[in-house]
Amino acid sequence: MAGNGCSSLFGLLSVMALSGIMCVEVPKLKLNNGKLMPAIALGTYLGFDQGGVVKSVNKQLANVVMNAIDIGYRHFDTAAIYETEEEVGEGIRKKIEEGAITRDDVFVTTKLWNTQHKREQVPLALKQSLNKMGLNYVDLYLMHWPIGLNDDYTFSDVDFMETWRGLEDVQKTGLAKSIGVSNFNLDQLRRLIKEASIKPVAIQVEVHPQMIQSEIIEYAKSESMVVMGYSPFGSLVMRYGMQFPGPKIDEPILVEIARKYNKTTPQVVLRWQVDRNVVPLPKSTNLKRLKENIDIFDFKLEQYEIEKINQFHNNVRYTLPSFWQNHPYYPFEKIDNPQDNPFLNKRKQ
Repeated sequence: MAGNGCSSLFGLLSVMALSGIMCVEVPKLKLNNGKLMPAIALGTYLGFDQGGVVKSVNKQLANVVMNAIDIGYRHFDTAAIYETEEEVGEGIRKKIEEGAITRDDVFVTTKLWNTQHKREQVPLALKQSLNKMGLNYVDLYLMHWPIGLNDDYTFSDVDFMETWRGLEDVQKTGLAKSIGVSNFNLDQLRRLIKEASIKPVAIQVEVHPQMIQSEIIEYAKSESMVVMGYSPFGSLVMRYGMQFPGPKIDEPILVEIARKYNKTTPQVVLRWQVDRNVVPLPKSTNLKRLKENIDIFDFKLEQYEIEKINQFHNNVRYTLPSFWQNHPYYPFEKIDNPQDNPFLNKRKQ
């Protein structure tokens, strides 16, 4: 009989032990509407290259999701623009069919894309996502960016508060159990909370040792909101096929902390997020790293260790869509030489 955690896999434990699969009980955070969110999520964005969004091949992602469920993951983060919703849903549904979990055991987050920001478009967009996933509801629906775009990717003048009314609509109808935002800056978040009828439960932003997001985290805590952190490893991993400046896996400060707790430096960085009340969203398709990334709930960093890691902060963003920087709701700092818009380039091909 399925339960709500690793206990739901009790009948499989001997098989799992033989195959080297462990199952971690992940703690849950209480949201401001009383619902519970698992304290770590599997990120499912596969990247963006010259051909557009990178897609899963031969059901690789669906298999990763199923492996992740066996290991103990109960929170999956996707988005309409990632083009991974279908396989995320497939992996979850297969595990439900096996009896390993129930739908209530898993927490699914997806996101509204920028081209569907009009209030009346929001429920249609979410229904499309649900159809792809084969699910009746999502646990959390996020506005991916405060930036509205037209179908041709030119700037739309839709106010993000109109979009928020659409998110409130889908929560009221039960298509989403909770709603929130992603990539909002502090001023935008303050305005949203002031004008919203339903308060967001979460904000998802980039968080890693070079972008520690202290102001957003502090403000979110004061409003009983959860912060979800994407790109949690920062410069520890390669990005866009390159190494970037910043702390690496062999960074002495991180190595010292890792040795103390008999952990790896990536595990230390994930625990640093958890200890700062951030839900990290690590990505991996590798079974060994999937196990490593979730095995972070049996130790806790000291405050001075958290502060040591905080000192790597230098305001570096790895997600900086400067091609949108002239949009009135662009949330980040402008730069002198913005990138070409890859969405426009793709449309011209």
